[in-house]
Amino acid sequence: MLIPLVVMLLQTGSSHCGLPFYNGFYYDRVMNDKVYLNGVRLMVETSQDAVFSLRGANVTLPCRYYYSPKLDTPRMIRIKWSKLREDNTKAADVLVSSGLKHRSFGDFRGRTRLQRSAPHEVSLVINDLRLRDAGRYRCEVIDGLEDESGTVELELQGVVFPYQPHHGRYMLNFHEAKKACEDQDAVIASFEQLFKSWMEGLDWCNAGWLVDGTVQYPITLPREPCGGKNLAPGIRNYGERHKNLHHFDAFCFSSALKGIVYYLAHPQKLTLEEAKQACQDDKAEIAKVGQLYSAWKFLGLDQCDAGWLADGSVRYPITAPRPNCGPPEPGVRSFGYPKVGKFGVFCYKRS
Repeated sequence: MLIPLVVMLLQTGSSHCGLPFYNGFYYDRVMNDKVYLNGVRLMVETSQDAVFSLRGANVTLPCRYYYSPKLDTPRMIRIKWSKLREDNTKAADVLVSSGLKHRSFGDFRGRTRLQRSAPHEVSLVINDLRLRDAGRYRCEVIDGLEDESGTVELELQGVVFPYQPHHGRYMLNFHEAKKACEDQDAVIASFEQLFKSWMEGLDWCNAGWLVDGTVQYPITLPREPCGGKNLAPGIRNYGERHKNLHHFDAFCFSSALKGIVYYLAHPQKLTLEEAKQACQDDKAEIAKVGQLYSAWKFLGLDQCDAGWLADGSVRYPITAPRPNCGPPEPGVRSFGYPKVGKFGVFCYKRS
């Protein structure tokens, strides 16, 4: 009873577009109301493991397709790469290819191409990686009405840091939190990035927004003000919150720098405005919070002198803890947002 049903569907489908109907098998063609079934299936393979890279690097996301059983004659296929969104809404187009022609979209324009170094390989090459490039990508192969796909996870190595603005704790809705991170040369962190940082020892008792719209915070040393001292270490989760009405801090993520951060040698301490000008005089710009964290994480920046940053905060990075340089753990120390006083300054110079 299967064949008559399939024939009826094929007749209906072919009257609209002239292409065979796909129902779990590949149908080569329909002629005189007869089905010619070749039993060939299209298969797509991608990496089961995440692909790791850094901001500014080039990366290849592996993908290949094949037919089972193998076809003797090559077929014209279309390739579509897209990036899946954290909130599971419509995916963003990255690249579409048909034959020798291809087109990139949005922020990926001019930075992507297909790698075809082996038969049936359709891997995606992304140049000059940006912070927003991290995430899940879908490799889709289209042959007529047959459409198969696989996903690849791209993870950037980086650092997560908590952030609150100068006007105080729990002042940011979700959209303001995203912008606050971007203003500091970072992006709002994902749960996976926060979890990895917690595994590396991040402990922070203030709740912050993540990119999926949830509010969470990492605790390695349980204590009363942070969910209770009888709870196990872990990520405390407030769940999804209203993105406009609710206010928290933010967790930001940054990766490797395309430049250097340094403590400016200056004969005297400076106000914030003097600090900005001093960096400009040195053919640089005052560093942002994300840049300081990146330099501490990836370049081993260690400076036991407090310095201004672009947002008006005063901080200093320590990789080798020692007396008179704060707590006994490595980290970026913060003096908050002083309204008065003079300090040094951290500058950022692009490569």
